[in-house]
Order: sequence, then structure tokens, then C-alpha cells
Amino acid sequence: MISLDFEQVWGVRHLPRLSSQLSRLVEARTIVLSLLDIFRDYGIHATWAVVGFLFFDSGAELRAHLPVVRPRYADPRLCPYQDLPPSGTRESPESIFFARSLISRIAGTPHQEIGTHTLSHYYCLEPGQDIESFSADLSCAGAIASEFGVEVKSLVFPKNQCRPDYLRVCADHGIIAYRGNPDSWLYRPNPDRKQQMLPRRLGRLLDAYVPVTRALSQSLPLGTASLPLNVPASRFLRPYMPSLRLLEPLRVARIMREMTFAARTGRLYHLWWHPHDFGVDPQANLRVLRLVLDHYKRLNAQYRFHSMNMVEAAADALLPHPAVGKVEFQAPDGLTAAIPKSAAQSLPPLSNS
Repeated sequence: MISLDFEQVWGVRHLPRLSSQLSRLVEARTIVLSLLDIFRDYGIHATWAVVGFLFFDSGAELRAHLPVVRPRYADPRLCPYQDLPPSGTRESPESIFFARSLISRIAGTPHQEIGTHTLSHYYCLEPGQDIESFSADLSCAGAIASEFGVEVKSLVFPKNQCRPDYLRVCADHGIIAYRGNPDSWLYRPNPDRKQQMLPRRLGRLLDAYVPVTRALSQSLPLGTASLPLNVPASRFLRPYMPSLRLLEPLRVARIMREMTFAARTGRLYHLWWHPHDFGVDPQANLRVLRLVLDHYKRLNAQYRFHSMNMVEAAADALLPHPAVGKVEFQAPDGLTAAIPKSAAQSLPPLSNS
């Protein structure tokens, strides 16, 4: 599974030295098209979690569709309503505010799902927000997507600030799947201040190259469950870093080992990143992605490891298909998984390695 947080400037506008981000945000527009071509070539079903503001074509249109109830963040830098683009601003080949034409390309590409990253890149764990303004934000996000012809069914919490007590609101707005956090203290939902503390940042960086945490693949919940369903993240596909280029083989091998484990044990493996992450050294980043997808094709041939987007995975968990003939077995850590019988017959003996 692949999900992408498509947010452009709305996800980074609060960062220091925003000007240093501009070139990668512009390049992200080309990256989106390259990713769509690659996904088409490899048969990848992906979820694009789109910030609702990107659906608009101009600053004037955006301003006409804002929610009345808005968050009042204690840190004013987090509030996008204070510095919206001028009314005359429109999408262009270099736009960092709007991406309607790109969303149209995503919608027109086979097996690509458009989900939501909230309307305004809403921060659910930052002081000053509340459940009422979150609900208003989701309502507007769903409305603008609907006007575009998209029925939003999945959600990715900005900054991965997942809140269990807000899931009921998500369900009320038609969300059936959300991307939960990996089961590790390094990835536990936190306000950004805590998430950026050095021990966590260093731990997450190391974990991309060496096994600081265990393999982060998980089985999906089977049968009926409360909505929305958790389709948990496994690994952030970190962008290529020239300063760590000698460690690149470790980064790629770590992902491939985790994918192999997931394929052998009938689990979900969920990669995610932002398109703008590939905006620096795009060719190096796309080369790594192709290596990962080449490995996916090998696993698909050997274990019938297949690609699903988030809403497909949720639907599969909620509505098992009798024709598939699923069998249950016990995965190494005790989680129940389900795989087709034909694939089960080809699985090697399970181990704890």
C-alpha cells in the first residue's frame, strides 16, 4: 500500500525559512506526474490524501468556501487563515497554493484514490483546536471534493496527529479508513513540539536504516469493526540524502526485508511520503522508488502480494469476498491474518526472524 500526503505549501507554511522550500514545492508538480506514470507502469493502487485548499483554482474561490468555525491555535503560525493568497492568485505551472489540474490527473489515472488531508492541513493535537472546528473543516473538505466529483472515503491526519476521540467525527463525514501510526513510541501521535524532540527525530532517522523498531507490517482487522478502520502506516519513505548516500543500500534493504516479511505472512505493508519530499534529487528518489516497486513485482509473482489503496483495503476488510476462499493462520507475533488459499500453499514455514 502507498499513500501520499499531497499538501504543497499548506503543510510547510509554518516552517522557518519557508523560502528554502519553494523550489521543491514547484518541482513537486512534476513529481506528481512522474509518480502517476510509475504507478500506472507497475499497477500500483495508491491513495492521495489531498489538502482541500488545493482543489481551488484561485484565491477568490478559496475565500468563498471557508468554514465559519475555525481553529484558534495557540501558535498563530499554524493558522493558514491569517495569510491566505490574494484573491487574484490562480493555479499556474509553478503554483504552490492550488493544484486542481493535478488532482484531475490523479482522478483520471487508474486505481488512484483521492482521500483527504483535511481542508486546511488541520492539526488535531495542537493547543487551540477543538472537535467543533475539526468537524467544520472536514465538512468543507468533503464539500469541495464533492463539487469536483470526488467522494472522500479515507483520511490522513496532518502531521500524523491521529486522535482516537475524533474518529467518530470522521465516520460522521463518511470516512471509512484512516492511516494510523506505527506501533512504536517513536511514531506515537504527539504535538509537533514533542514530535521534533531530538531523541525521537534521531530514533526515526536511525530506524530508516537499521532495525531500531521491529518490522512495522500489520494485519488488517477482519469482519465487522467500528468505522473508520485503521489502515496503519508501516514506513515513511524518506527522501534521498546526499550526506547519507553511503547508507542508501541499508535504507532500501530495510524496506525490502519488511515487504518480504509482510508478503510471506499475509500482512499489510504501508509506505507513505509527500510528493515534495522528492523535490530535491528527484531522479535519485524516483530510482529508489523503482527499486522498491521492482521488489514488489517479485513478491507479487511469488506470494500474490498485491497493491490496494486505503479505501480498497477497508472495503476488503469489511466485506470479505467468499470467492477468494480465505484461510486464517497465526502470524509470528500472534496477530490473525488472512490470505488466499493458493498463496498459503506456497508460503514457506514461518519463523520469528
